[in-house]
Amino acid sequence: MTSAEMAALHALCFVTPRPWSEAEISDLLSSRFCFAIKAVSGFLLGRVVAGEAELLTIAVDPAARRQGIGTGLMRDFLAEAAKRGADSVFLEVADFNTSAQRLYLASGFTETARRRGYYHAPDGTLSDAVVMACTI
Repeated sequence: MTSAEMAALHALCFVTPRPWSEAEISDLLSSRFCFAIKAVSGFLLGRVVAGEAELLTIAVDPAARRQGIGTGLMRDFLAEAAKRGADSVFLEVADFNTSAQRLYLASGFTETARRRGYYHAPDGTLSDAVVMACTI
């Protein structure tokens, strides 16, 4: 999956937070700290810095959800993060994205904080970011 394909899939999956462009994805992947985990109908971007991993984004084609793709991406992400020296992982997710939160909880994450009014929808609505973390 190319950066352009990842950007197109990201646009299918996100309005709030806004989808990432091909250039933004390419820029992230040019960093030695960032990496992609890819599947037929999804991808995940992560990074590891100083022993801590961050899940930057995960996108699964809406037509292919509930088939274990996200679970596989998360499993592979945690393994790759550990291989790169991470002993902990964090992420943030919109409070309304309960499907993603269930995936993260099933992957061993717990809520650690909230960022009030962090996400801004195109209509001006504000949503909290749920910060989650786990130990690898």
